[in-house]
Amino acid sequence: MAALAGATGLTKAEAWLAWRKDGERQRLKWIAIATVIAACYPFIDSFFGFNQLGAFVPMMVFVILAMGLNIVVGYAGLLDLGYVAFFVIGAYTTAFLTSPNSFFVQKGVVPGFLQHFWPAMIIAWFVAAIFGVLLGAPTLRLRGDYLAIVTLGFGEIVPAFFTNAQTITRGPQGIGQIARPPDIPLPGGHSIVFDANHQRNWYWLIILVVLFSLWLITRLYDSRIGRAWQAIREDEIAASSMGISLTSTKLWAFALGASFSGFAGAVYSGYVRVVYPDQFQFSVSTMILAMVILGGLGNVYGVIGGALIIGFFDRILARQLNEPLHWVGQRLDDIGLGFIGNPMQNHDVTSDRFLIFGLALVLVMLIRPGGLFPSAQRAAEMAGDDEDSELTNEALYDARAGQIAVDGRGE
Repeated sequence: MAALAGATGLTKAEAWLAWRKDGERQRLKWIAIATVIAACYPFIDSFFGFNQLGAFVPMMVFVILAMGLNIVVGYAGLLDLGYVAFFVIGAYTTAFLTSPNSFFVQKGVVPGFLQHFWPAMIIAWFVAAIFGVLLGAPTLRLRGDYLAIVTLGFGEIVPAFFTNAQTITRGPQGIGQIARPPDIPLPGGHSIVFDANHQRNWYWLIILVVLFSLWLITRLYDSRIGRAWQAIREDEIAASSMGISLTSTKLWAFALGASFSGFAGAVYSGYVRVVYPDQFQFSVSTMILAMVILGGLGNVYGVIGGALIIGFFDRILARQLNEPLHWVGQRLDDIGLGFIGNPMQNHDVTSDRFLIFGLALVLVMLIRPGGLFPSAQRAAEMAGDDEDSELTNEALYDARAGQIAVDGRGE
């Protein structure tokens, strides 16, 4: 950055602002390109006969979940192992408000104008945020493993509550007939319909939701509260001594992180139109956390990449690998190696997904501790202050300011 300032005749602050504006333009360009490609995928899927469009909608829901968890874990540095609790809260809030099978709808508690998808989605956002504050308030003094244990307990309690409170939640049977988005009329008597026969419309809707979530989260990260999250992540004592309120900053992290989970829960429940507790097991929390760690803590674009990689394997690739695995097993059986071939012919790769996720995380932690796409700040933090570090003082300064990555390129 000093070299840039010297070459252009600008002060270091002016050079930093110029670099930041250029980086923002580059990010917007790549986001626009990715959006166009994503928007065109339904036509590509139909043309080549992939028939995988239905798998992408839940994948995008998990992208929203991963971005929300990144606020808590990546930005604020608060380890949350019970993130699925807010997912189930958002889903059941939508079900309580919109389903004719809902206890509250049958009792006449829910006003008619709230028994629709869009108002219910907004309320689910706020309800999840409130529960995020309720979880965060008692845990403000906890750090590290202790915080992880408390959030883990919360993540186990909430699904168990919805299982056992059968009078209100219908127990394991769940709640069906959840409202979907209303049809959008178009000129010429046509309409945009959101049902199981119109996967494209659901796909485009979830793409818009992801873009809105991305815009909001990046604005939060660049705001005053975002800088406060970074400060407490690096050193709570130093942040407190500089006048940052640890209480309000952590509560904002829990509330906003939970709100995006509730948002995703509302969209997911409207898509599947039925919710039951078995959809929200602890494994969902571990999968979302794996997406964040694999992509890169603190880098929302890296988290999106990690979510897409794991989601693609879980929803698409694992099933596609069954056919070549069974073919190899058949060939081994034909040449007299049935003791190896028979198990391979009967094996389902999808049952190994958590084993593969775990091995992937171990390898990432050994090879790239910051994730596949680490943020500049996190990379600078993990580099340490050793004299043998590859980062010079100038590069460390720039990386911590969010200006350049460790290797001299932008995020």
